[in-house]
Amino acid sequence: MRADTHLDGMVEEFVDTGSHRIFVRRLGDGPPVVLLHGGGPGADGLSNYRRNIATLADSFTVLVPDMPGYGQSSRTLDASDPFGSLAEALRQTLDHLGIERTHLVGNSYGGACALRLALDTPDRADRIVLMGPGGIGTTRRPPTAGLNALLGYYRGKGPSRAKLESFIRDYLVFDGASVPAELIDLRYEASVDPAAVADPPLRRPSGPFALRTLWRMDLTRDRRLATLNTPTLVVWGTHDKVNRPSGGPLLASIMPNCHSLQVPAAGHWVQWERAEEFNAITTTYLQDGWR
Repeated sequence: MRADTHLDGMVEEFVDTGSHRIFVRRLGDGPPVVLLHGGGPGADGLSNYRRNIATLADSFTVLVPDMPGYGQSSRTLDASDPFGSLAEALRQTLDHLGIERTHLVGNSYGGACALRLALDTPDRADRIVLMGPGGIGTTRRPPTAGLNALLGYYRGKGPSRAKLESFIRDYLVFDGASVPAELIDLRYEASVDPAAVADPPLRRPSGPFALRTLWRMDLTRDRRLATLNTPTLVVWGTHDKVNRPSGGPLLASIMPNCHSLQVPAAGHWVQWERAEEFNAITTTYLQDGWR
């Protein structure tokens, strides 16, 4: 674990499900909540949620896995159904940890994983908080500039620190100057791991079944969404340049028990940029629902 004094007491472990080897951090005591990180280059659970873990751990048992393909977890993922494969890996991890039901908090790629888990096995999800989730209306409009930058990181001349810094400062957050160089350095170091370069964890679908995969990755095309009663709060930065903020109202119009909250002066990384507000809103919602 990287030095971080306010995370003293965090437990780290590998969960070997047979299909996946998932690295999980755990802190706190109380009802379980799983924090699922996004899919940007060099991402992992700790870098995504560094400003949230300790506060949420005052009220919950916080579990922070590295998603398959990221951090210290194994790289096994079904490219023909990425979100379904992520959800299955999470479900297997929960099984091995003895967790029958949990709150889910998901950013971007992790938000898509949370929704897919709830669609496939609604009895496993208690309440859900999503921040700029992926897979929302993605087949209805062309990709955003931010998503193109994310998916293009390993293409062309390949990864570089300048390329990653541009993605984070120009697309990931509202105020690029607020991101410390240390965070960019850590993300860049992780992004050029030989395994990640050889097999990027998030890429555009290709091959003869690419169209089917793209359709499957747009969760608003899933008819089950209209009957999913899991209480869900969608938090979206109004300046999100990766996933369009219009996805929040779209989800709220489809899901029967979903509320949409637009956050001003924030981009794709609301939980980092507006951490104090996000922590308070999330704690209240997971404990008491929508007020």
